[in-house]
Amino acid sequence: MMNPSSTTPELREQAERMRRYYRFHSKIYDLTRWSFLFGRDRVIDRIAEHAAPKRILEIGCGTGRNLLRLARRFPAATVTGIDVSDAMLEVAEKNIRRHGGKIELAKYHYDRPLKPESYDLILFSYSLSMINPGWREALEAARRDLAPGGWLAVADFHETPIPAFRRWMEVNHVRMEAHLLPELGNRFEPEVIELRSAYCGWWWYLVFLGVKPRGELTKPRPASPVRTAPDRADAPDWPRS
Repeated sequence: MMNPSSTTPELREQAERMRRYYRFHSKIYDLTRWSFLFGRDRVIDRIAEHAAPKRILEIGCGTGRNLLRLARRFPAATVTGIDVSDAMLEVAEKNIRRHGGKIELAKYHYDRPLKPESYDLILFSYSLSMINPGWREALEAARRDLAPGGWLAVADFHETPIPAFRRWMEVNHVRMEAHLLPELGNRFEPEVIELRSAYCGWWWYLVFLGVKPRGELTKPRPASPVRTAPDRADAPDWPRS
């Protein structure tokens, strides 16, 4: 499955930047990202505490790491992962085949809905902060793809107090300006909002779980996060089978 060209030249260029970036990084992604993409297992734990989804979609599924964990955690679910990068999808296909997961993959630039009101869980794991421009379009597509009462889950970078680190992350296409949380609260009813410190405060990362209202969200709830000081739960997501 592949959607037509993105809706604007800016979004098409953003997708092409991601494809170029991951032609190399797909080769080292799982070897390196465990050391700083914190909260990926935590957000799946939070999902399991609140829901038992049957139709799951991950946006920016990368190498398939989260897809495999979702399939194991929710064995009755249909799990689908989409990504704009051919290189990442090739790695994901190998990983899924090796582990025997029953998971669907598709190349898709998520600037418009995939299947409106067809999913009861959509996960963004360290993808929203890299969709620049286009992250608002991706959130709106997710809102439309979720069935009423469906869950939106996010694990991602939030902010850093260190300007030099923020600039370095921008070189790697990551925006760390605390911009995601207000928009999440505007579109979904928050159930879990955690801001957790990484490496003694070098940056904060976000774990969010919210519900698509069954009616119109006429008065968004303020997104009031819980800030958590460094502790053992902020240790790296160590590689495991």
